[in-house]
Amino acid sequence: MLTREMMDRKLDEHFGYEARDDVEGVLATLTDDVVHDIVGWPLGPSHGPAEARAFYESLFADLADGKVKTVRRLYGEGFMVDESIWSGKAVGRPFGFEGRGRPLEFRLLHVLRFAEDGRIEGEQVWLDSAAIAQQLS
Repeated sequence: MLTREMMDRKLDEHFGYEARDDVEGVLATLTDDVVHDIVGWPLGPSHGPAEARAFYESLFADLADGKVKTVRRLYGEGFMVDESIWSGKAVGRPFGFEGRGRPLEFRLLHVLRFAEDGRIEGEQVWLDSAAIAQQLS
């Protein structure tokens, strides 16, 4: 049975790989049949790490020096809801906006499902697109 601590460790590991722009590390935290859904992403949900790779490669090209600060986490049997604040720099064209190296901060909500082995089998991410637009428009 997965504990809160096990889910925390896996998500913190996932966020750590993201902070280092380590695509392979991020993908290793996902199951082979993961459903990865960035709500509003033009390509829609991806299925499996190979499809999720495109999102992470784009994300790491568009955002730099990213840090995630957890605000709160809610838990259930095999799932977690994580409310966080992302901060860093917009260096590419994040979410369709010209970054021009400007600072950026926005809220995130992750809804995560975990497999019995502790890896992430479902990741749905909601982000504060109004805050992103306000800062980068």
